[in-house]
Amino acid sequence: MKDDYRILIAKSGEQALERVSTAPHPQLILLDVLMPGIDGYETCRRLKQDKRTAGIPVIFITTKTTVEDEQHGLELGAADYITKPFSPAIIKARVKTQLNLKMARDALENQNRLLEQKVAQRTLEIALTRDIAIHGMAALAGTRDYETGNHIRRTQHYIKCLARHLANHPRFKEFLTEQNIELLFKSAPLHDIGKVGIPDNILLKPGKLDEREFEVMKTHAVLGRNALPSDGGKSDSIPFLNMARDIAHTHHEKWDGSGYPQGLEEESIPLSGRLMAIADVYDALINKRVYKPAFSHETAVEMILAEKGKQFDPDIVDSFIALRDDFNHIARQFTEHSAVSAYTSRLPIQGNC
Repeated sequence: MKDDYRILIAKSGEQALERVSTAPHPQLILLDVLMPGIDGYETCRRLKQDKRTAGIPVIFITTKTTVEDEQHGLELGAADYITKPFSPAIIKARVKTQLNLKMARDALENQNRLLEQKVAQRTLEIALTRDIAIHGMAALAGTRDYETGNHIRRTQHYIKCLARHLANHPRFKEFLTEQNIELLFKSAPLHDIGKVGIPDNILLKPGKLDEREFEVMKTHAVLGRNALPSDGGKSDSIPFLNMARDIAHTHHEKWDGSGYPQGLEEESIPLSGRLMAIADVYDALINKRVYKPAFSHETAVEMILAEKGKQFDPDIVDSFIALRDDFNHIARQFTEHSAVSAYTSRLPIQGNC
C-alpha cells in the first residue's frame, strides 16, 4: 500500500495510541487483534473513546475468524473486519471504500458546520431586526406623550426582575421558562403602543379626564393589541408577538375583574399582563406627571400593597414586596431627568397607561 498512501506503522497497541494522539491524525487505521501488550480490541475501544481519534475508520485484519470475534470488533466501532488469509486486492478495495466514505462524511460535516453558522447568523439578524422594530414602535408611542426611553428600560427590568423571582413558584414555573422571561423583557416596551391611536386632545390633556375622555383613553389597550399583526393567525407561531399582544391588551385588567378592556379577573388575565400591571403602575407612581408629583418609593410600595388581591395578583404583590429594594435600584439606575408624561391612568392608584 506504500505506493498509494503515506503509511505510519506501530508495532503494538500502546505505540499506535501514542502515534495517533497528535496531529496530523491518520485517515484510516488497519489493526490486528493479537498484538503484544493490549490487544486490538482494547486499542480500538480506546481510539473510539478519544474524541480526537473517534472518527477514524478502523479495519480489523486478523486470524480470529469466529462470528463472535467479528461481531465484537464491529460492536467496538470498527468499520470493517477482514480475516486472514486475505487478498491484497481486497484489502486495497476495502481501504479505498472506507477512505471515500470518510471523505464524504468529512465533507458533510463541514457542510453542516457552514449551514449551522449561516443559520446562527440569520437567527441573530432576525433577533436584531425584531429588537429594532420593537424599540422603534415603542419610541413612536413615546413621542405622543413625551415619555423618555428610560420608562421603557425601567419597566423592562422590573418585569424581568419579577419573572425571575417567580420562576420557581408553583403557580408560575410552567410559564416562566428562561425563554419566556426573555420574551417578556423583549416585548414589554410595546405595552403602550396603542397610545398612537388616541387623539391629542385626550392623550395630552394635563388635567383629569372626564368620563367620555376616559372611555376613549381605555381603547388604547385594544388598539395596542390590534397594532401588533396577527397575519390571519399565522403569527401565532411567533411567540414574542403573542406575548406583546397579551401585554398591550391586558395590563389594565384587574385581579378583582374591575379592569379594562374585557373585565377579566384572576387567572383569566394572562400572566404577562399581570406582571406588567405592577411594573407599569410602580413606575408611574414614582415619577412626576403633569397632574401629580412623584411619590416616594416607600409610598408607592404601600399603595401597591394596598391593592393586593384587588388590582393585583396577590402572589405577584408578595414578590414585588420582596423585591422592593431591587425595584428602587432599577429606578435609580434609569432615572428620568426631565421627563413629563401628559397622561397616566386615572385608576384608583394612579397607574401609568
